[in-house]
Amino acid sequence: MDRPELGLQQLHAFAVLAEELHFGRAAERLGIAQPPLSQQIRRLETKVGHPLFTRGPGRVALTAAGQELLPAARRALDEIAAGLDAARRTGSGEAGRIRIGFSASLALTVLPGLLRAYHDRYPQVNMEIREMTTAPQVIALHEHVIDIGLLREPPDEPGLATETILSEEFIAILPAAHPLAAQRVLPIEALADEPFVLLPRGAGPTVHDQILGLCRNAGFEPRLGQQAVEWQTVCALVEAGLGVSLAPASIRRIRLKGVAYRRIEPNNMRTTVAASSRRDDQNPLVARFLEVARSSSPYR
Repeated sequence: MDRPELGLQQLHAFAVLAEELHFGRAAERLGIAQPPLSQQIRRLETKVGHPLFTRGPGRVALTAAGQELLPAARRALDEIAAGLDAARRTGSGEAGRIRIGFSASLALTVLPGLLRAYHDRYPQVNMEIREMTTAPQVIALHEHVIDIGLLREPPDEPGLATETILSEEFIAILPAAHPLAAQRVLPIEALADEPFVLLPRGAGPTVHDQILGLCRNAGFEPRLGQQAVEWQTVCALVEAGLGVSLAPASIRRIRLKGVAYRRIEPNNMRTTVAASSRRDDQNPLVARFLEVARSSSPYR
């Protein structure tokens, strides 16, 4: 047996009439004349197969069938209203879910303030935060695993758009007991004989190449000691005495007692952080997030 399709206008008219129990007042609330209201109620009664109201001189009352339908009608109207409101908020970028990838070092710089600003402006958006190095973020963006990538030195990648949100200099990371740690500013060439703890090139090709470039410009090829895919691990290995490193300046916020952070000279290279997204992504959540990132960036 086919189920009857109930029109929203008919359900709305029924619910209003059930509250007013007066055709004139109900029609006035609905902004229509009484005859169209009566027609809508009759159509609904035809679909139900039973009268929903008893009509008498100056008196309208719900029948047993009407009393049974009213709670369901109100629930349906409330659900539709809530669904329409959610759709409007999602369509305007004020609600929904956004998936954000970020490089671990950004947890020490722009990430907390940016996420706080976005959450304050759009509290009904659910943020899924995923820690990833640069190369995996690029893959995740192409494969629609994340919507926004917050990454260091993003490659010039077809199909992706990037906006710089931070630029910072490099510093040296040394064991605290190292003789060179006594200097406030360290010539890069002083590190020529030291083993280096570095991120593998695959984790962040541009940053890796920048560090090699700083060393080569100072006249030496860095000697690789250990590798680590996260800056926290790099610092821990330096603290253990397994080498030294060069890193973005924000890494000094990783506070380990056995590690010293020193400025370097020459200091003529900077590393940038960018927000990346797919060029063809029409998701309003992405547009709103980029607006927040742009408003907090010194490069806007």
